[in-house]
Amino acid sequence: MSSPPTASLPDSLTAPARTAIECHDVHKVYAQRRKEPVHALRGLDLTVRTGECFGLLGPNGAGKTTTVEILEGLLEPTSGTVEVLGLQWGRHDARLRQRIGISLQETRLEDKLTALETVRLFRSFYRSGPRPEEVVERVGLTEKRRSYVEHLSGGQRQRLAVACALVGDPELLFLDEPTTGLDPQARRDVWEIIRDQRRRGRTVMVTTHYMDEAHRLCDRVAVVDHGRVIALGTPDELIHTLGGGHVIEFSLENGRPALDAARLAQVAGVRTVTFDGPSVLLAVDEPHVALPALMRHLDQAGAPLQRLTTRHASLEDVFVKLTGRHLRDDGG
Repeated sequence: MSSPPTASLPDSLTAPARTAIECHDVHKVYAQRRKEPVHALRGLDLTVRTGECFGLLGPNGAGKTTTVEILEGLLEPTSGTVEVLGLQWGRHDARLRQRIGISLQETRLEDKLTALETVRLFRSFYRSGPRPEEVVERVGLTEKRRSYVEHLSGGQRQRLAVACALVGDPELLFLDEPTTGLDPQARRDVWEIIRDQRRRGRTVMVTTHYMDEAHRLCDRVAVVDHGRVIALGTPDELIHTLGGGHVIEFSLENGRPALDAARLAQVAGVRTVTFDGPSVLLAVDEPHVALPALMRHLDQAGAPLQRLTTRHASLEDVFVKLTGRHLRDDGG
């Protein structure tokens, strides 16, 4: 699509937006021949504030990828309104591309270019930005700057993809699974890059399968399922919805035929009950109160324990409670 010239822009298009992303009642329908249409998004509403690190979580098929591709300008919504940095795809494409950076989960780069040549190529697409050498150093690829892409490991290619997303000094950075395949130190280096973006007042949207990553990095997270946002808040706010700061997880020798959720919820100290396959998850505030009461309950029910652990509640527990599956599950 053609874009209007960049000269003499109205103030509304040049002033920083108070929100980086605004989505209202967004639908995306994929038509299929001789089959029912697929509704990937069903009235999605989403607001991302300027300067925050925002996490988008969702199981496969929930609409998360469709949402991100619409925000990145790769897909058009069927209906609804989408604003990115106060602008709209289809009207301000050229200006938006100069202000965002994108690192896809799988980025195909030219094998016969070196790492530094690749970053220089991407830098040529932007009117301004840091020196390619600086960006290569930021992602920890200085020693590999003269290596061809085909000789880089999977983790090194992932860092190179992040470098290509940073080279235009984006106001809004999209990172899709940015630390997949990275060793622990490289993973922390990417975390520091994200934190540096936030310190500079830039906005970052992250999709990740690592719940600890979302908890450590994100100011707020949204859980998407069946094409809608089903939970939104800070990581601690979402964990608080479980009703307790700790989780008792256990399984029985013979499965859980003798267990009833309503009776487990009456055990002293138990706030919520979630069944996760053969495991039972109890959200509690005081494990020292709930544990003895739980043991008495299981003994009276004739339900011998196979395994029992206690831990702090996490975003993973919230996700399982909301969707009935883990983030890495392939199906519903």
